[in-house]
Amino acid sequence: MAPDGQALAPNVYDAEPIPAAAMAEIERLLSTGDLFRYTAAEGAPVALLEQEFADLMGVRYALAVSSCSAALFLSLKALDLPRGAKVLIPAFTFAAVPSAIVHADCLPVLVEVNDNYRVDMADFVAKLDGADAVMISHMRGHTSDMDSIMALCDARNIPVIEDAAHSLGTEWHGRKIGTIGKVGCFSFQSYKLVNAGEGGILITDDPELAARAVIMSGAYETNWKKHPGMQNSYMLWQNKLPLYNMRMQNLSAAVIRPQLPEVAGRVAKGRAGHDRVADQLEQSPFLTVPAALPPEERAPDSIQFNLAGNWTDAEARDFQAQAKRLGIAVQVFGLSDGNARAFWNWEFLGPAPDLPKTRAMLMRACDVRLPTRLTEAELDYIAQAIVDAAATVKS
Repeated sequence: MAPDGQALAPNVYDAEPIPAAAMAEIERLLSTGDLFRYTAAEGAPVALLEQEFADLMGVRYALAVSSCSAALFLSLKALDLPRGAKVLIPAFTFAAVPSAIVHADCLPVLVEVNDNYRVDMADFVAKLDGADAVMISHMRGHTSDMDSIMALCDARNIPVIEDAAHSLGTEWHGRKIGTIGKVGCFSFQSYKLVNAGEGGILITDDPELAARAVIMSGAYETNWKKHPGMQNSYMLWQNKLPLYNMRMQNLSAAVIRPQLPEVAGRVAKGRAGHDRVADQLEQSPFLTVPAALPPEERAPDSIQFNLAGNWTDAEARDFQAQAKRLGIAVQVFGLSDGNARAFWNWEFLGPAPDLPKTRAMLMRACDVRLPTRLTEAELDYIAQAIVDAAATVKS
């Protein structure tokens, strides 16, 4: 390729644009000053978002909060786990996930992840006895074997929380990810399928869990009356639970709501774009894209692939440099300084556990953003640049 790759490369950093309908609603809210979700007696944008998201996912309850991390934290607190409870998580996740567990006074237990980015079921089984809860991160939208995970956890009466931050629109056996476990948590951070800058939401069919989460999210005094249903449960828990004040505010909801009808279209575009790039990467002898498990229909807005064969760390770094020269930022998870997805950088947990499978995967697993707005020509440029970069290093 020509050395002017930086100029030719598509911009993958900009988030999804905000719909015009959101702009109008934001202006209306700013003119009224009604930014707090509990100002209105009913019909506040946050309350409307919760109902619309619950309808979209086919669940009974949704609670909008300040971030997906807040949703994960509140889910653990709402489960009423004892202090020091052991919570199993995949070792391939974002640092915010073990952080939420620590924040909830629980103990993260890291489980090995294979080179297909999914939970190693043998290690999961070995560590499950003695666990109080399981938090499955569908990291970068890759779904682990939820059939086996749920069967094992249900047999032991262990609750499962789904960290579906990357998985809005993904399905497993036709069932929406986030509705399989006891709680599902989603993100509206800028690089997710729905962009609000920040924000999150939790969903559940459990009325007691939902009521506790609502109160702890910051429904002080009798603001729980502005949430439909569960009134007896709210009265039971009022003043008996701490308030963590993790509410979403109306401006965020105004940005999110007009994007919900666009989710299906974005999922289709994301899947098509991912598969188009994956097909081209698979033509290279130096790269491989792990296949999804058969029950999964993904909703990707990025692509992950492995450096295939024998690569040294120096070669992997050179590959990143060659791709960058062509204008494509490739992140090798384990070789990026201080990467928040590499478990050995979670020093707040203490000494890093011995997880050789996950470590080996992270040292050769690559990550590239593929926003759903990219054209076929832009997707082809990205794929060719990655293939060329690998060939330059290994030739």
